Amino acid sequence: MRLLKLLLPVCSVLVLLVLITRDVHAIQKPDGSGTTIKIGLLISENNSLAARHGAEMAILKANEKGGLNGKPFQLVVRSMEGPWGTGSKEAVNLIFEENVCAILGSHDGRNAHLVEQVTTKARIVFLSAWASDPTLSQAFVPWYFSCVPTDLQQADALIEEIYNKRKIGKIAAVSDNSYDSKLALESYIKRTKLAGKESPLQLFYDNPTLDFNSIIDQISKAGVRGIILFVKPSAASRFIQQFEQRKMNQPVFGTLSLLNEDESSDRDLKYYENIVSVSFGNMSGSKSLAFREEFQKTYSQLPGAVAAYSFDGMSLLIDAIRNAGPDREKIQKALAKIHFEGVTGAIQFDDKGKRMGTPGMMEIKNGIPVAVER
Repeated sequence: MRLLKLLLPVCSVLVLLVLITRDVHAIQKPDGSGTTIKIGLLISENNSLAARHGAEMAILKANEKGGLNGKPFQLVVRSMEGPWGTGSKEAVNLIFEENVCAILGSHDGRNAHLVEQVTTKARIVFLSAWASDPTLSQAFVPWYFSCVPTDLQQADALIEEIYNKRKIGKIAAVSDNSYDSKLALESYIKRTKLAGKESPLQLFYDNPTLDFNSIIDQISKAGVRGIILFVKPSAASRFIQQFEQRKMNQPVFGTLSLLNEDESSDRDLKYYENIVSVSFGNMSGSKSLAFREEFQKTYSQLPGAVAAYSFDGMSLLIDAIRNAGPDREKIQKALAKIHFEGVTGAIQFDDKGKRMGTPGMMEIKNGIPVAVER
């Protein structure tokens, strides 16, 4: 019975893919004849407001400039909340029912794989604005793009900062057992071996509400000189609190996952003081400052990493549609050769749809992200 429950979502996804393969040529492609130009957004949950707000702001700015030849852009949002496989169903809904030109995704890696399969069969662009799973681009399909640095690229940034710049040798990596966290840790270990660096002490936990003191004990006994967190924000803030209570003074580093404002609060962020993480852009740049000011004015809060990548991702799609029109295949070609300056920095894609370049690092100072000099 348990096996049957596990197989049902998989079978549902397979059925969807078969239907798409059969009917892909019958899809009514956007031709600009509608009253709006629709772009889809897939979010993790209904309350994933950061991604929604970032995309909304990009749509609003585009429509203030006249949309596409006077026709407004329309954001169509679908939540992937529910049993595994919901994401692929919602992707199908956006493609077949809503007739969107392209899809932006702000969600985890496992769901991103499902959406990638659906959009590849339907021949429509899927731009990821949060999933950093490096295997997504390894399928080498022309319809997938990502404006977020992969786990491997983030690992390179962490290795440069920790081993080369700060000369820290003994590292402990603390991770939960989720798909995204474990994959990020595996990517980091792979890169440390390639760089000839010492592999980290690996420490795992299952329950984010647990007492981290046993893990901190292991860190202390092992003579660790630095810690990397591959965890969700709620667990990170709890770990850091206990870490400081124990008077531990080793520097703490993290990936972009620590900065997911949909999974954290201002209370959580105050514990991030002096934490060094992968950066989501030059926060002191003119574009970023203007974005932060406008976002705060509109939504009464400062934007975080999720909102910034969602804003850039939607802006990228809008730019490509303006250059290519609503035709899905032309959008893909325009996106493949785009050179875009966003709030998260310069964006250009390689031949696998990955964002090119290595991200920088940032440090939280007085609750504000500050760039770390390279």
